Amino acid sequence: MTSLVARARAFAIEAHSAINHKRKYTGDDYIVHPAEVAAIVSTVPHTDEMLAAAWLHDTVEDTGVTIETIRLEFGPIVAGLVADLTDVSTPGGGNRAIRKGIDLAHTASASPSAKTIKLADLLSNTASIVAHDPGFARVYLKEKAAMLAVMTDGDATLLARAKATLAAGLAKLEGK
Repeated sequence: MTSLVARARAFAIEAHSAINHKRKYTGDDYIVHPAEVAAIVSTVPHTDEMLAAAWLHDTVEDTGVTIETIRLEFGPIVAGLVADLTDVSTPGGGNRAIRKGIDLAHTASASPSAKTIKLADLLSNTASIVAHDPGFARVYLKEKAAMLAVMTDGDATLLARAKATLAAGLAKLEGK
């Protein structure tokens, strides 16, 4: 593990554990999710900056860490990736469909590297959501299918895996 990736890992662990962040359905320490996202990204062509951003991808959204802090600690490339991966909608920004439309447009303009990390994020989240919350999973899978349409310049292997994962999730929900 390079110094940059190790620092990002340590930073993410500290940021998520400082708020006692847990996974919604399992109660596991939240850091298992960024660890899984980084592991998935490591299976395809990547840079150290991508791995660092994979570890940090939820820190701004979930822990109160700012993009400026990420920039100061990890540089402009990692900060740019994390910014691309951070939802820009706000809870007061309209109903869920409106907010997800705003976030979809943000993802559409993201770099191919950020889209690759976003695909890994989708792969990490989908199985858990389908297994633990079938009602929400129907909404989630529809939203993620729309997202895949704007992430075609992410890693092709992860895109294919994400499409297959969504299809498997839908089939499971439909009892097939």
